[in-house]
Parts: sequence; structure tokens; C-alpha cells
Amino acid sequence: MSAMAQRLLRRHYADRPHPYKIFESRIDQAIAPTMVVLDAGCGRTAPTLRKYLGRAQRLVGVDLVDFRDLPPGIEAHKTDLAHLPLADGSVDLVFSQSVFEHLTDPDAVYAELARVLKPGGRVIFLTANMWDYGTLVARLVPNRFHARIVKKVEGRAEEDTFPTAYRSNTRSQVQRLAQAQGLQVENFDYLSQYPNYLLFNGPLFFLGMCFEKLIHRFHALRGLRGWILVTLRKP
Repeated sequence: MSAMAQRLLRRHYADRPHPYKIFESRIDQAIAPTMVVLDAGCGRTAPTLRKYLGRAQRLVGVDLVDFRDLPPGIEAHKTDLAHLPLADGSVDLVFSQSVFEHLTDPDAVYAELARVLKPGGRVIFLTANMWDYGTLVARLVPNRFHARIVKKVEGRAEEDTFPTAYRSNTRSQVQRLAQAQGLQVENFDYLSQYPNYLLFNGPLFFLGMCFEKLIHRFHALRGLRGWILVTLRKP
């Protein structure tokens, strides 16, 4: 992170909640001690799921990676989201963070989530917005280069960067996919954050910050914000 970007970040974003925090607040409002909860794409150490230890009856994590250092109380399965090892109508709440942009067959995933959800159950997911400038640039870059770019820009390990497809990342896509499986779109929100991809360069971060302030201020421009936060409900 450049010194200039760090100063701008402290000055302009210290009091702004990150989309991750808003996402977790949505989970906090939905979770209950009697629930079976599924983290769809939980990661190697299930960092979000472990925050809910003791707050639900059963915590299940699913991902395609090798798990490590999981605490007791988390049940983990290495599998894809289109083949969940869970019974029909057995899950009260599904949540997923930064995963739906990677779905290559979202129809199959939505069908599987609808299958395992109980009536009245919900899916809460946070994913990239197709029309965010960062996403548009990423779509122009071949997936084979993403891991190296993300490592340089964000410092994330290459093994934790996965190919993107962006097939469940617009309002119309989500509505179509949900409707096909009998799910209702209960909430669809556009969220923005600081220009994290530009932290390495102060002047670029400043330009990104000006753009972010513009789309955050005007409701008519909300469709250009970087994230979408969605709640689906099974009737």
C-alpha cells in the first residue's frame, strides 16, 4: 500500500463499514440457535463460519480446497456447490462470501441450494457486481493471469485465487436463476467500498476514490457499485 493511499484510506473511509461487515450483519439478523447453517465456499480455515460457533445447532462448511486448522464444531466437506452432501430440506440458512462470481454452472448451484433449504430458509450472498469497473477490467484479462495480478496488487496467495465466470452477478441474472428454482429475491443491495485494487498507487487510488464517492452519493448510479448483497428466500 502506498503512503498516499494509506492516508486517504484513513481520512475518508475510517467510519465507512466494509461490505464484509454489512454482509455479516445480515447474517447476524438471520441466524438463530436452532438453525442448521451452511457456508457455501467457506475457505480453508472457514474464517466467517467460525464466528458463529455456539450460535447455531449445526455449522457446515463446503469448499473445493483442502481444509486446515478447523475448530471443533465445524463440519467440513470438500465438494462443489452443485453436489452438496446434505439431505433435502435440511438447512435453515446458507451464506456465501465472494464465491458466486466463480460459478460456472449457476443453474445447478441454485437448484442444489433450493433442494437443501427448508421452506422459509434463506440464502445470503455477497459477490462482485458485473458492472463495477474492477470487474469489467478483470473480465478482459484471461483467468490464467488473475492469480499473479492479485498476488501483486493484494498480496493474496496464488493458490487462493480462482477462475471467475460472473454468471450470477447482475440483478437480471439473479432474478432469472432464483425464479427458475422457485426462490424469491427478498433483498438486492448495491454496496461500495474504497478502491482496494488501487492501493498500490496513490494517484490512482485518489482517482478511484473520487469515482467511488460519486457512485456512493447518487442513488441513480448505484448499479456501478462494486458489490451486490442478495438475500433469497424459499417460500
